[in-house]
Parts: sequence; C-alpha cells; structure tokens
Amino acid sequence: MAEAIKKPRILHVTPEMSPLVKMGGLGDVVGSLPRALNELGCDCRVLIPNFKGLMDRANQMGLKVTRCKARIHVALNWRVYSAGLLRTEVGGVKTYILDQPELFGDLEVYPKALTCETAMPFVFLGAAGLEIGDATGWRPQVLHLHDWPASTAASLLKWHRHYHRCSGSYETVLTIHNLAHQGIVSPAGMDGWGFNKNSFSIDGMEFYGHVNLLKGAIMASDYVTTVSPRYSWDIQTKEGGMGLDGVLYAHRDKLKGILNGVDYSVWNPATDRVIAANYTVQDISGKWTCREDLFKMAGWEDRGEVLVCFVGRLVEQKGIDLILGAMDRLMLEPVKLLILGSGHPLFQERVLSEARKHPDRIWASTAFDEELSHRIYAGSDLLLMPSLFEPCGLSQLIAMAYGTIPVARATGGIADTVIDADGAQDGTGFLFIDYSPEEMMRALRRAIGAVTDINRRLNIMRNCMTSDFSWKSSASSYREIYMDLMGRLA
Repeated sequence: MAEAIKKPRILHVTPEMSPLVKMGGLGDVVGSLPRALNELGCDCRVLIPNFKGLMDRANQMGLKVTRCKARIHVALNWRVYSAGLLRTEVGGVKTYILDQPELFGDLEVYPKALTCETAMPFVFLGAAGLEIGDATGWRPQVLHLHDWPASTAASLLKWHRHYHRCSGSYETVLTIHNLAHQGIVSPAGMDGWGFNKNSFSIDGMEFYGHVNLLKGAIMASDYVTTVSPRYSWDIQTKEGGMGLDGVLYAHRDKLKGILNGVDYSVWNPATDRVIAANYTVQDISGKWTCREDLFKMAGWEDRGEVLVCFVGRLVEQKGIDLILGAMDRLMLEPVKLLILGSGHPLFQERVLSEARKHPDRIWASTAFDEELSHRIYAGSDLLLMPSLFEPCGLSQLIAMAYGTIPVARATGGIADTVIDADGAQDGTGFLFIDYSPEEMMRALRRAIGAVTDINRRLNIMRNCMTSDFSWKSSASSYREIYMDLMGRLA
C-alpha cells in the first residue's frame, strides 16, 4: 500500500483531450496535466469517448491504437449498453478511448440541446470510469472528473442503486473548468439511469425542479477544484455563482483554485515551427518578422499602426460584444485589428461585416485555425481580452509567452496572472474592471501609449516572456490533493 500511495493511480475522465478532441481550454488542460503529473511520479491515464472524427485525428497523428479484449457493459434505461475499449498513447500518456457508436458516433462532443436522451452518453461515460478496472486490469484509485460531462461518476458512486457499493473503492476529484455549463435536464431520466430517490433532493442533484449534474458532483465529490484561485472565489458569489454559489460556499472546505498552466513545448516562440521567425527574450528581432508576416497575410501596408488581436470564441463570455460595441471608437485609434475565432452565428456575421466595412483596418476569420493562432500570437503587439468572466484563460498566458501584451478585464484567472504595467515595474499588461466599452478603451489607450514607447514596451515584453506559467507548479498542487486522498484510502 505504501508503494500505491507513493505512485497514485489516477484516471482522468473527460470529454476533451488535445490534440485528439479540443473544443476549448478543457482540452488543453487534459492534454497537458496528466503528462505533467506523470513526470512527478503519478500513474495518470485518460478515458475519453470515441466522438465523431476522433479516430481520423488519431490516424493523422500516426498513433498506434489497439483494442482491449474485454468490453464495458452498463445498464441504462432498462437495457445494457456495451462498449469496446481502444488503447493508445498521447504524448506518452496512456489513453483509453470508449468506443460506443450508438451513443457517441454522431456526437461532435457536446449536444446542441441537452435532454435526458442527449445527456445519457455522459452518464455512460461516468459509469465506464467505474468499470475500467475490470476491463483493463488497471484499477484507478482516484477518479479525476472534468466538468459536467464526466461528473456523473461521483454521483453514481453516491446515489446509484448498484455503483454506490463501490464508493469505498475510489476517491473523486471534480475540476470545474466553466461553471456556465452545468448539465441541467429533466428528472424523467433518473430512474432509468439507476439513481435512487435520495438523489433527487436539495442535498442531491435537484435544482429548481430539474436535475443539475454538476451540482450533484459538487455534493458527491471528495475534492472540487477550479482552474484559478480567483475563480474559486468568484463562483461563491451571487454574481459569479450562476445559481450554485450557495452550494459551493457550503462546500468551500473541499474547494481549491489551482491555476492552469501553459504547455511551453507547444507555445514557445523560440521553437515554434509555425511562425515566420523564431525569437527569444534575449533576441526578439524575430517578432518583428512575425509582425510583417501578419501584415502580408491581411494585405495591409505597415504605416506604424499598433497591431491588436482577439483570439477566442465569439461568444458573450469572451467579451466580443464589448469589442463590437466599441468598434467606432476603435477605428479612431492608430490600430489594426485581427480577429480569429468561431462561435455564435450572430457574432460571426457581425465580425465579418465589420471586416468588410473596414478592409484596411480589420481582418477576420471565423474558421478557427490553431496554426494561424500561433502566427497571430507571435506577430501581434497587443492581445485584447475583455472577458465577461474567465475561469482561467489561456489566451493571455500564450500571448505573454510570445511577448504580446494583454489588454484584459481583471476577472477570474486573468486577475491571477496579469499585472497592470501602470501600477508595477514588473507589469505584464493593462487591466480594467468594469465591463463597459469605455473602460476597455481606456485600458487599450494606455497600452497603445506604452507600446509606442519602445523602451517601455521592451520592458513589459521582457516581463511577459520571463513569466513562468508552466504546468509543473499546478501539477504539484494536484499531486498533493491525490496524496491526501490516497492517505484516506490507505
């Protein structure tokens, strides 16, 4: 048992894992965190569904995929669903792919409308995490569950008519990547999913007459983490709690915010093979070549304007409505604007309309392209990130690695990672607090003034590029949680 505690066996149950499946920051986390934990002596593995297109991506990457002999069987809605289990390695991390075409074959990760029927595949995913030991011979001691789609494993251990018998065999860690997505459905499916009557109560998954899968997992999990310290506080308030602030406050003793990291093997201007020229904090000349690359891409002549970028989803959370609402004022500043991201059709059309209206000032693409995002981070002067809320935020961390100075709203993980350069010698960006176009423009004007002063700009860039947001520190914090939980199992 001492050896088991020394090297805890952790199964990350998740709907995303970059580069196999990535819809947002969750994919980046699961693509990096297990590998960082294994480097610290853990035995972390990943369980992910075989979503539509996943195997195509695995083949493109040249991954060797084998099929386990055993299958996983789960009873749902008065029948048994069986799944094959595929095995591969992604970045050195052993990864199990849950192959159940009836449930996952047509899904592109998240359903467009959440109902009992469309939520059931994720109940199956949670149950599969509890069955994987019998199917593989490798039995996890801690289940690390990522967001509501994987959260059902904790609830099954607490309230399921069969799986509650396994509750002493596992400890559970739930990571909330974005509280906005909670998995709220009708209670009509509860009986067919095997939950007992106690599960639908104020002390269970009941939420204003509906079932809230994330709430149930918060109640049932042994530990709950968020992706930044500030976000763990934000979600305990009425403003940031999205209806679960009371639940989270009541369980604050098992709640901890751990800042996400950046995978510097992927996001590193010194080694990035995609960008026009490599550069380092000691020799940043390559950044000016990357800047020229963006002007050529957009078909612009460089007249000394400040190159501002927005890279992210075109949704209200990311503040794209703030940018669009300030567009007339933006066009009065000496800037050119690059927008890269997909999202809500209304925002996509408005962004493209503005680009058509100002072709010499605005360039936009609503087909997200990861390689292009590397080029934009590398060549831009400023990153505009006016998020309504931000659990952690990856864009500001990547931008800083490339010496691109963030102009961002001080919320969630942004407030934990960006230091306002007007208030400190070690500043790394420019912050604003109120969610308004006026406040955003004030911060942007401060940033424009800074980057046009070359000495000041270079100092801020050095601060950005020498900031360390690698996964090592974050992984150590997670390992401490596992070790604590393993002590309980011992």
